[in-house]
Amino acid sequence: MSDKNRIKAGRNLPAAIASAVVLAILVVVSLFTIKWLFGVLAIAALLVAVHEFVSVLRSQGIHVVRTPVYLAKVAIPSVAYIWGFEAQLAVAGISLLAVMIWRLRRGFEGFFADISVSMMLVAYLPFMAAFLMLTLAADNGPERVLVFILLTVSNDIGGYAVGVFFGKHPIAPAISPKKSWEGLVGSVALQSIVGIIAFIVIFDAPWWQGLIAGLVMTVGATGGDFIESAIKRDLGVKDMGTIVPGHGGIMDRLDSLIPNAFVSWILFSVFLGSGV
Repeated sequence: MSDKNRIKAGRNLPAAIASAVVLAILVVVSLFTIKWLFGVLAIAALLVAVHEFVSVLRSQGIHVVRTPVYLAKVAIPSVAYIWGFEAQLAVAGISLLAVMIWRLRRGFEGFFADISVSMMLVAYLPFMAAFLMLTLAADNGPERVLVFILLTVSNDIGGYAVGVFFGKHPIAPAISPKKSWEGLVGSVALQSIVGIIAFIVIFDAPWWQGLIAGLVMTVGATGGDFIESAIKRDLGVKDMGTIVPGHGGIMDRLDSLIPNAFVSWILFSVFLGSGV
C-alpha cells in the first residue's frame, strides 16, 4: 500500500488485522461451543463501550447516570435472551425510568443534559444490541449471528478496500471525510455477494433473500458508521478508546454492528421465521 493510500486508510493495518483475527476466533469459538458464552462476551463488550462513553462525556462536563445505565447493559440483553422481546421491552422501560429517578439525587443543575445522554446510551447500546440476543436464542442462533457478523464486516471490508484505492467523492465530508461514494459501492457489492452465498450455503434459503439482506444491512452498517462519526466529531475525539489495537475502542468497532443487530433480527425473522 502506498503512503498516500496508507494515509487515506487512517489506521495501523497490521494491528487492525491481528485484532480482527483474535476477535473472530473468540466469536466463532463461543458461538459454536456454548452459545450463551457469546452473549456473555457481548455484554462484556457493551460494558466496556459504555465506560468509554462515560469517560469521554465526563471530559465534556456531561455526567452519565452510571448505576442504572451499567445495570441496563447487563439486564436488557440478558432478559432478551432468556425471556424474549416483551421482557426486553419491559426492562428497557424500567431502565429509562430508573435513569431519571436516580439522577434526581444530584439536584436540577445539568439534569436534562445528563438524563438525555444517559437515556440515549440505554436505547442505543443495550436495547439495540439485545436484538442480537433474540437472534442468538433461535434454534439456529449461532448460524444467524455468524451471518449477521459476516454481512456487517463485509460492509467495512468492501468499503475500506475500494475507498482506499478509488475513493475520490466523499459522501458527507463534514462528518466522515474518508467515507466515499466509491467505497459505498464496494460495500454494496461485497455485502450483496456474501449475503447471497451465506443464505444459500448456511440457510438453504433463496438467493434473493441474501441479496436483500446484503443491501438493507449495507444501509444499517453505513448509517451506524456515520452516527458514530457524528458523535465523535461533536465530542471532539478521534476514537472512543484505545483497547483494540488498530481499531480504537470497543465502541469504534460496534458502530456498524449495533444498528444491524436490529436490522438483521427483522430480516431473519421475516425470511427464516422466529427459529424457536
